[in-house]
Amino acid sequence: MHVANIRARHNDRRIHTTLGELIATISEVALEYGANTAEAYEIVRLVLAKILKNASLTRKAANRHFASKYAH
Repeated sequence: MHVANIRARHNDRRIHTTLGELIATISEVALEYGANTAEAYEIVRLVLAKILKNASLTRKAANRHFASKYAH
């Protein structure tokens, strides 16, 4: 796959926001669906943990790719 196509696909999934806005939005939705406040905050915790875990794995994979490509 061509590098430009990979970048275009990656940018389609990117959302430009602040961490505070992200937490506020997730919290708002969780408060609508949670049975109580404690459950809503648990939902927020799980969602943020999943987002950060996925971001971390993607970042590590990208770093390995560039490290092996330019290590010569």
